[in-house]
Amino acid sequence: MDILQKLDGLEARYEEVTTLITDPSVIADQQRFVKLTREYKDLGDIMDIRKRYINCLDAISEAKDIIMNEQDPDMKEMAREQLSENEAALPGLEEEVKIALIPKDPEDAKNVQMEIRAGTGGDEACLFAGDLFNMYKRFCESKGWSLSVTDANEGAVGGFKEIDFAVSGDNVYGVLKYESGVHRVQRVPVTESNGRMQTSAATVAVLPEADPFEVTINEGEIKWDTFRSSGAGGQNVNKVESGVRARYMWKNPNTGETEEILIECTETRDQPKNKERALARLRTYIYDKEHQKYVDDIANRRKSLVSTGDRSAKIRTYNFPQGRVTDHRIGFTTHDLSGFLGGDIQQMIDALTVAENAERMKEAEL
Repeated sequence: MDILQKLDGLEARYEEVTTLITDPSVIADQQRFVKLTREYKDLGDIMDIRKRYINCLDAISEAKDIIMNEQDPDMKEMAREQLSENEAALPGLEEEVKIALIPKDPEDAKNVQMEIRAGTGGDEACLFAGDLFNMYKRFCESKGWSLSVTDANEGAVGGFKEIDFAVSGDNVYGVLKYESGVHRVQRVPVTESNGRMQTSAATVAVLPEADPFEVTINEGEIKWDTFRSSGAGGQNVNKVESGVRARYMWKNPNTGETEEILIECTETRDQPKNKERALARLRTYIYDKEHQKYVDDIANRRKSLVSTGDRSAKIRTYNFPQGRVTDHRIGFTTHDLSGFLGGDIQQMIDALTVAENAERMKEAEL
């Protein structure tokens, strides 16, 4: 099946979805309506590319016809220019179409819950976890995304033993999913008096935030505790019991085992808001666990580990003596370490996206 046939098939689906999202019975079914609205947006983008692709093909055909049959030399010259321009644009448009035809991960459009945990390396690992958090904070600011810390446990000399935060914006999971895994740093720690280089690590987890209708939680079974927040946040946070802790017994449908999930949130001085954020994290945690089988299936089907969500894989090394950052999944290296830790990570994410798209194009036989 050629590209145009695939695009024509999607045009029929676009018209069908356009009708469906105005149907009152579909609008009443929130889960179906949200899925169809996302599909409508994705198909709309493909239809726009389809239109430009067809216009380019038509212009090439028209120019060739004029060159073959027209007698006027000026018309022929204009046709040659048109032919040259459109033939030059065609390969780029074909590539754009192929990428658009790759089945999208339905999770990509979602907001995320992120967790950074200091790993091996003691105080230095905590400082590195802090560096990673600041890197993502600056990157999110550059994208115009909203970032809010839900819980943090600070290290003894700075940084974080662990920090949890939520990021919301446009296509957040689709961009940040590549960051899940073990990040390694090689540098002389500020805590090292003999100037010896040390290798430390921190683990980053990026979880797509579950929509309320995607996870079933019996809210009556959640045990809530309140407590006074500690650490930064001003005197009011420390004096008022605004921190919340949710305990929930959950049965894993994949294993049949029951586990107690414990979620804490000290994000704001407002206890109801903290409860809301804790519920969002609880939903996301359960959604992540329930979808682990789906994630594992993807990992098993793919030869590379570009974005499988394998959080035990060492994905990246930040080498200070050489001023470089290397991503081990695709062998990509940048020598702008300070810029990278300053939040300039888009080039790395673009390279990872290209690698994953190439992989998925092979799967889709495009």
